Amino acid sequence: MVIDQKIMFGITDWKSVAAERHEGATGFALWRVQHFGNVRVRMVEYSVNYLADHWCKKGHIIFCVEGEMITELEDGREFRLSAGLSYQVGDGAEAHRTRSEKGVKLFIVD
Repeated sequence: MVIDQKIMFGITDWKSVAAERHEGATGFALWRVQHFGNVRVRMVEYSVNYLADHWCKKGHIIFCVEGEMITELEDGREFRLSAGLSYQVGDGAEAHRTRSEKGVKLFIVD
C-alpha cells in the first residue's frame, strides 16, 4: 500500500459515518468507511457468530479495538486477535477469512 502524500490532516467521528451492512456466510458485518486518496479506512463490527463468506486476498492492516476474532488462512493456520493486537497482510499474500463467536470491533486500513 502506498499512502497518498496529498491526504490532509483531518479527524473522523466514526459515530457520524453511516454504517453499511454486509452479510457473511453466518452473521453480518457493519462497515463505516472513509476514503482518503487511494487509502480506504474502516471501522468494522462483526456480529456474534460471524463467518466471512469468502477468502480475501486483499492486503490490510487490522487493529482489534474490542472483542476477539480468529483469522483463518487458506492453508489451515489460524490466528486469534483480541483487543490491543493487530495484524498486517499484503495484497496477494496469504488468502484469509475472519470468524468471530462473540463479536468484534476492528479498525482496518487497506
